[in-house]
Amino acid sequence: MRAVWLSEFGGPEVLVPGEAPDPVPGDGQVLVRVEYANVTFVETQVRAGRGPQPFAPRLPMIPGNGVGGTVAAAGPGVDPGLVGRRVVSGTGGSGGYAELAAVDAGGLFEVPDGLPLDEAVALLADGRTATLMMWATRPRQGERVLVEAAAGGVGTLLVQLAKAAGATVVAAAGGSHKTDVALRLGADEAVDYREPGWSEKTGPVDVVFDGVGGDVGREAFTLVREGGRMVSFGLASGEWAGIPEEAAQARHVTLLQSKPAPQEMRDATLSALREAAAGRLRPVIGQRFPLQNAADAHAAIQSRATTGKTLLEISGL
Repeated sequence: MRAVWLSEFGGPEVLVPGEAPDPVPGDGQVLVRVEYANVTFVETQVRAGRGPQPFAPRLPMIPGNGVGGTVAAAGPGVDPGLVGRRVVSGTGGSGGYAELAAVDAGGLFEVPDGLPLDEAVALLADGRTATLMMWATRPRQGERVLVEAAAGGVGTLLVQLAKAAGATVVAAAGGSHKTDVALRLGADEAVDYREPGWSEKTGPVDVVFDGVGGDVGREAFTLVREGGRMVSFGLASGEWAGIPEEAAQARHVTLLQSKPAPQEMRDATLSALREAAAGRLRPVIGQRFPLQNAADAHAAIQSRATTGKTLLEISGL
């Protein structure tokens, strides 16, 4: 099969297309004929050798942790009736940038009727994360909610979910083209967090979804009203906001850490897929690249120019 290999850490150019043996599904696994693979910011860090521990990979490897396609074969102990089903699944951390992937059958999610496969892949990780953040903070009718990185894969979903919950949504993103994306998705207000004094235009908020971390996350914390909530889901700046617990307690702000159990993670993914199938949630797929151009996909994410989700298209390679 065709795949993309990571044999050394470095820039996007170290992602090299090549051949790989077809994987064979083991006990409890299925073989997925991949049509789309998810590409994440974390994967660009792993490729560069700066990935979060303890996830440093052993090289050489085929990157990719989220795929969507059709079940091509069932391994021992797996219902053969799964063959031919449209599914999305995590790979366990590697093997996604390829035409075939062997994954655990217990981790499969069947794609609901009426939901395009590419949208299901876009929701696999980001939909779960956004849903878990909503469950953790429970924004209420009339509250003001600040969504950082509002034009990203998770942020675009949080804008929609918070708006559906009845909140007033303030979107923070880097650049006018990104704030425009958030406004089109229903955000009530938008600010460019690259501009000095951006928080002065925002005003107090009840909930912060911190997808940037660093100075932006720390400044966002100062906006949270007494009794408000803040949860971090990303570090686009390269570091977490690192708000001291004592500072939060002094202002009666709850710093939430989402540590979901496996069943809660599964429930969140299923919820996101159902909401999308019903037309109440729309993932933004901002960029698509053929498999052999995985390096370009990584370069685009690193450039900070991307919006929404970035996908690799496997079919037709």
